[in-house]
Amino acid sequence: MMQGISQDKLGEELGLTFQQVQKYEKGVNRIGASRLYEIARILSVPVQFFYDDYGDGPETLIGFAETQRNLSGGKDDRADFLATLSTPEGMQLCRAFAKIKDYQVRRKVLDLVKTLGDEVDEGSEKG
Repeated sequence: MMQGISQDKLGEELGLTFQQVQKYEKGVNRIGASRLYEIARILSVPVQFFYDDYGDGPETLIGFAETQRNLSGGKDDRADFLATLSTPEGMQLCRAFAKIKDYQVRRKVLDLVKTLGDEVDEGSEKG
């Protein structure tokens, strides 16, 4: 591996087999945001490290506020979306949302977030 850690060692740190790590590395299996965060932590690299060759987006994103301007329908929405999910706030939001088991509650949370996002968009159009 590039960072000088073997698949065995990385798997051990993650509680996985080296075969699972190998599947992640080859792209056979997808990596969730929380798992990607753990891998970045173990390798001592920012999560953005894994996206550096993906597009021309900013190299370092700190939080949602820094990425908001990038999510306005540009040509690289997917990269911006993934970069947003890779922020500490994005991972916290995903983890917390995933813990909500009640479908109706999840829908209400989603509606709330959409409404708040629309308010931000309307405010930026006025200002």
